[in-house]
Amino acid sequence: MNIQQINKNGVSIAYVTNNETLISDVQSALDLMATVRYELDSNLIIVNKSEVSEAFFDLKTRLAGEVLQKFINYQTKIAIIGDYSGYTSKSLKDFIYESNNGNDIFFVSDEHQAIEKLSSLKA
Repeated sequence: MNIQQINKNGVSIAYVTNNETLISDVQSALDLMATVRYELDSNLIIVNKSEVSEAFFDLKTRLAGEVLQKFINYQTKIAIIGDYSGYTSKSLKDFIYESNNGNDIFFVSDEHQAIEKLSSLKA
């Protein structure tokens, strides 16, 4: 796991990359949050969509809800970078839309958008 620190507007953001899946279940999400808090003392995380289990994007598995609830419970905000245009599920599109209009979870297309979203929040 590689953690790059990005500072913008006086806010520390962790951009986490990995060659393997970072978020595959609730425990891996908790491990990610704990590692970032320990390494950078940050509660703002950026990951690539390719490092999130595909099951996350199938809302029937309930993985997205369970994982994102942990992020909210532990007051950690996350931006997931990727292309979401290939998904046809209306419920997933609605979920992404609602998340992007909140203050905790963001599904964005690039690193710049992720940094802008997270750096504008009060951590």
